[in-house]
Amino acid sequence: MKVKWTMLGMVVFFLLSVVMTCCFIWQYRMPKLKAEVLLKQVKAEEMCPRFPEPVPLEHPITSLRVALEKTDLLLRTSIHTTKLPAISAIVVLNDSVLWNGNFGKKNTSDPSSSAPNEYTVYRIASLSKIFPTLMLYKLWEDGLVDSLDDPLEKYAENFTIKNPLGKSGGSGSSSSRTLSSLSPAITLRRMASQLSGLPRRLRSTNLLWSGDTEAALNLLQDDVLVADPGTKCHYSNVAFSLLANILAQKVTGSDFESWVSDNVLKRLNMEDTGFNLTSAIQKQMAVGVYSNGQPAPLYNLGWYRPAGQMYSTAADMAKLMMALLGAYRGTLLRQDTLNTMLTPVIRCHSGYFANSTGTPWEINEQFGYDVVRKDGDLDGFAATLSLVPRLKLGLVILMAGVRPADRDLVSQAYSYLIPAVENAFRNARRILRPPPDPAPYIGFFTYRNMTFYEIKVDSDKVLVMQQFGPQVDSNVPSKYRTIRLDYLQDRVFRVVFESPYPCKMKVNSASVSLEAQDRQLFNFYVFNKKGVSPGFDSPGLNTYRVMRVSGRPYFTS
Repeated sequence: MKVKWTMLGMVVFFLLSVVMTCCFIWQYRMPKLKAEVLLKQVKAEEMCPRFPEPVPLEHPITSLRVALEKTDLLLRTSIHTTKLPAISAIVVLNDSVLWNGNFGKKNTSDPSSSAPNEYTVYRIASLSKIFPTLMLYKLWEDGLVDSLDDPLEKYAENFTIKNPLGKSGGSGSSSSRTLSSLSPAITLRRMASQLSGLPRRLRSTNLLWSGDTEAALNLLQDDVLVADPGTKCHYSNVAFSLLANILAQKVTGSDFESWVSDNVLKRLNMEDTGFNLTSAIQKQMAVGVYSNGQPAPLYNLGWYRPAGQMYSTAADMAKLMMALLGAYRGTLLRQDTLNTMLTPVIRCHSGYFANSTGTPWEINEQFGYDVVRKDGDLDGFAATLSLVPRLKLGLVILMAGVRPADRDLVSQAYSYLIPAVENAFRNARRILRPPPDPAPYIGFFTYRNMTFYEIKVDSDKVLVMQQFGPQVDSNVPSKYRTIRLDYLQDRVFRVVFESPYPCKMKVNSASVSLEAQDRQLFNFYVFNKKGVSPGFDSPGLNTYRVMRVSGRPYFTS
């Protein structure tokens, strides 16, 4: 096959060649330029992938061991015999425990007290809010809740509250005085993500209030929203207690604590997690203390129990983190549901204690990664469960005592852990899957007779695609002309670039994102009578009809 190059053809082909190094064609409009200024050196900028894909690791990994040792030292030196006498912590990576550490004493008033361990019980305070959220997502996944954005009134018909901040009417209208269909809704999702605008507590109540949900709804009728729903991050224990109790009563026909026990704790074998501080549980507990070292009472929270009553161990919290990271494959929630649950909902105003809010998370960024966490503090105890979903990394810290005010232990630990895990994934050998039979895919292909590719197999029978042609050979670095194809299912492959590669490649004023094209899918056509695929599409890249040709083309200038 002979291909003649006109000046315009060279321009179009060159640009397409750069992009289709990643097997994708972007089409640019460029004026005709003189040959001597057209073909400039392709410049590599920031290298990608920015976020390496979590893959199985071969331990030991020195950098990771060093990071864990620094985490150990950080928590060990945070022990204070008066203010913070006991800490238990665990680091997980996907479905494995990387490290666990236990420091101090369970009971400093007892000279013979032992150190805590991963089965020592701590109150987890507001980490309890994770469980009403799990209930919401599970009921939604099962179709018992139509939408995460259902209004609360759908499940509590007698719910009303004053909303003077609403934009639905003037100061004298009834619609501005109470939440109405014209006002932004207090939705289930907003309740679970601190965006409901509901007050922190019911008026004239504290965390020990022993009323019921009907009494709570009555109190809210003459209360006022502190923010228009969905517009401002505002911490509310009321929202989570309402969410838990109303969904349990109206949707499941059960009580909230029984539902959690049956649908979460038993499924994950969280045997040392619950609500009721029985005498047997108290014997397993670290003794919580105030900042002066005095023991804190173990009181019950009454109606606010869903928002802060629970206790657990580091071992049980590790099981929960693994489930949230998707390690248990649907035991708790489907992966797509977990992805929704771990996605930030809205960026918060500067006065809030987190950059963004989620369901039910406080979310901050560290090294470019979202650190999804839930903090809890209750008399004598402090706790944090945190996840870095992109890295499948989790850290839980349970404390008997007062959380240190001078440093954030979680952020400090992640300053060691995130770079170490990221580098471990970057340096790990990626194992790609070969197709059952590579023969139907081997051969030469072209896109509109402008770009050309050869598909062959490597020593592991994995498909390798190489772009070629005069302009490619002279202007595209050789290491960026070849990609590998990871077999996923029948005739479907995923593009895999050799890392690192430039996030963008520039040619004059044109800039092509290679990062956006990594991990895209190729869908090969059904095999023909000769038993080979006649071509393929890449729908995610809007590229269709890359067709097989009979042999290698040759070119003349």
